[in-house]
Amino acid sequence: MRKAIFAFFFCAFSVAATAQTQNKLVINAGTDGPQISKYIYGHFAEHLGRCIYDGIWVGLDSNIPNINGYRKDVFEALKALQMPVLRWPGGCFADTYHWKDGIGPKAQRPKIKNVFWGGTVEDNSFGTHEFLNLCEMLGCDAYVSANVGSGTVQEMVEWIEYMTSDDDVEMVNLRRQNGREKPWNVKFLGIGNESWGCGGNMTPEYYADLMKQYSTYVWEYGRDKMKRVGCGANGEDYNWTRVLMQKGARNMDALSLHYYTIAGESWNNKSAATGFDESLYFAGLRKALRMSELVDRHSRIMDEFDPRKRVGLYVDEWGIWTDVEPGTNPGFLFQQNSMRDALIASATFDIFNRNCERVKMANIAQTVNVLQAMILTKGNQMVLTPTYHVFNLYKVHGDASLLPASLISESYSYGNEKIPALSQTVSRDAQGRIHVSVSNLNPAQPVKLLVELNGQNVKKVNSAIVLTAPFFNAVNTFDKPETVKPAPFKAYKLVSENMLEMTLPSASVVTLELQ
Repeated sequence: MRKAIFAFFFCAFSVAATAQTQNKLVINAGTDGPQISKYIYGHFAEHLGRCIYDGIWVGLDSNIPNINGYRKDVFEALKALQMPVLRWPGGCFADTYHWKDGIGPKAQRPKIKNVFWGGTVEDNSFGTHEFLNLCEMLGCDAYVSANVGSGTVQEMVEWIEYMTSDDDVEMVNLRRQNGREKPWNVKFLGIGNESWGCGGNMTPEYYADLMKQYSTYVWEYGRDKMKRVGCGANGEDYNWTRVLMQKGARNMDALSLHYYTIAGESWNNKSAATGFDESLYFAGLRKALRMSELVDRHSRIMDEFDPRKRVGLYVDEWGIWTDVEPGTNPGFLFQQNSMRDALIASATFDIFNRNCERVKMANIAQTVNVLQAMILTKGNQMVLTPTYHVFNLYKVHGDASLLPASLISESYSYGNEKIPALSQTVSRDAQGRIHVSVSNLNPAQPVKLLVELNGQNVKKVNSAIVLTAPFFNAVNTFDKPETVKPAPFKAYKLVSENMLEMTLPSASVVTLELQ
């Protein structure tokens, strides 16, 4: 009852303050909250369009500069991002992928048809060795999706042995024969992908039984090595989560969730990635913020069966899905990436961070040249997208402690609808530095914000970076690759030992480091 009364008065205060447009962020720096998992800033690379081939992998004989076949420019950009985890090989592709097709001499690897994405011929030149070696070189953990839709338990078990075992058994000796003596460290294994759809069109009851069967052998063969990830729901399919938790919570270490932002009216009318107006800008942000409701409601169902929060929620596919760029293969899902998309990323990160007791991983779709990509390539050119820069601004929160903070924000209104203009994450890292990230979602108005720090004084601002653009639909192109890029942020001042003021530009993301 006391909590309800407190919530009522707090909400009343917030509404009153909002009416006065007094924007204020109050941080309790005297108390560390739960840890924000670094895996929230994870990535996803599927055999889809030009994500793997031409995006990540060009081969040793390519005229494009490469390191052991990996595009040098893309590799160096991903290395700089300090990406914590990479999910592969899909996506829908995972449940058609038979791993033995992708090992051994490349000339002997069979070709297959990519039935889901463009009907192209997949030559399997990028397989298990190429993926896991890349993860080692990047210093990130590997998240492998096993084929449940068209595969078998035996196929998965042999893959686990091939990747992670050091025993004197057939699959391990095959790995050694193929040039890899030491096993790799594969930390995460997904038991199928979108089993409710392209992964087999299963019911939750059927998949739950199948997941338990597969999970048993993941445990036996990958004991103490792998986190078992059950295939979770599509968006608001709360029944799927309930059935999986009720029947299989003990048989998995995490449950996934997929949600894509569609700015247009429907999947058949998604809107363009460029040249959109404010109505589609607003719609994209409003629909992206639905992630808060989805995470909350799925988490509450998980809490019923797992009150100790042992099972993590992995949002292992998320991002905005727009129409493809004109003139490109519709099955390749190549889209541009705007300042709006960067704000969708920052606001989504804030939702994940606030729910970090349950959300333990997220993987944006996708890393290169597909959907809300970090990087775009064209021949020997490469462009860093606005979303890439948001990942760079937010990586400071990975494995840091979430600091309790309350935000009073004015609204950003369009037509008869409105959303909060501001979104935030505040954390303290292992060195005691406090990082404050705030986004202004209003595309037309700067916002003044007062930041109050309780429990700790501010000695100095070590750094302040802003990401903004001339227009909310601005993009980086191969002709103009730096239209949207980070810059020093100077529109702040310390007004006391525990308080600072800042003015956030319209459509912007700011990260400050306080000491």
